Amino acid sequence: MSREDAGSAAPAGQILTVTLNAALDVTYHVPTLTPGATHRVARVDERAGGKGVNVARLLHTLDVPVVATGLAGGACGTRIRSLLADEGVPERFVPIVAESRRTVVVAEPNSATGLWEPGPTVTPDEWDAFRTRFTELVRGVAAVVLSGSLPSGVPVDAYRALIEAARCAGARTVLDSSGEALRHGLAARPDLVKPNAEELAGLVGDAPPRPAAALDAVRALDARTVVASFGPDGLLAVTGEGAWHAYVPQPVAGNPTGAGDACVAALTRGLLRQRPWPERLTEAVALSAAAVRAPVAGSVDLSDYRQLRRAVIVKEM
Repeated sequence: MSREDAGSAAPAGQILTVTLNAALDVTYHVPTLTPGATHRVARVDERAGGKGVNVARLLHTLDVPVVATGLAGGACGTRIRSLLADEGVPERFVPIVAESRRTVVVAEPNSATGLWEPGPTVTPDEWDAFRTRFTELVRGVAAVVLSGSLPSGVPVDAYRALIEAARCAGARTVLDSSGEALRHGLAARPDLVKPNAEELAGLVGDAPPRPAAALDAVRALDARTVVASFGPDGLLAVTGEGAWHAYVPQPVAGNPTGAGDACVAALTRGLLRQRPWPERLTEAVALSAAAVRAPVAGSVDLSDYRQLRRAVIVKEM
């Protein structure tokens, strides 16, 4: 049976991730990146990518039932689906004609430089096909994670429509996007939204770049729950139960690409488990920091994760 012929609805309790602008992630490892110079690459890693795909992979690593869906086209799209199959991550992507993008990361031991290609152009018929697939898949799932940018041709209010459809199906929703896609998605009041400092500033104006000073800006968002990420300064969570700042006291060196996706994976698992917020934030900070230490986006060393979990500090605001 082909992937397209598999059962139409995901099993109950599962998490569905949506990646409308999926990517083939290519990571070049170099000792030092020098602009204008020729480099000998020590190692090349290739993975299925895009924010929702990274979330799906991390949930799979944590033994959380998950299915990844979205749009994938051309040779890159075929490779994305093949790589997910090799990793054992279930996928139900909708094929499109245009070529999916590649994202290239040049990783040094303690930093990384990203080069993001533009995404494909999606036709109205392809978007309609995805909407139909989403309606099938969302039946019975516990939560839907909607992550990343929107490719050309997808309506700017796509996340708003998908959040509303998920709510009608009884699923919780987590939104992690930017710009107008994030703004329109917020209008549907997802259960949790995770902006970073730059995205927060884009929503509310000149938001402070540090968690303690940004509390009023986060509270100004018309959202059920906000967990804002501030890179090495950790997370600021504003929920119906209170507000907290969670962080690791010592900076974690490595590749920050994918750390936000690790945060979303942990928060989504915590949303379903309904654990106390300090515990959820501890998990999210630890998994994010472990992702920074990992050489490739969308992966973690679980022993690093367990070690970092013991170092996380959570303070009530």
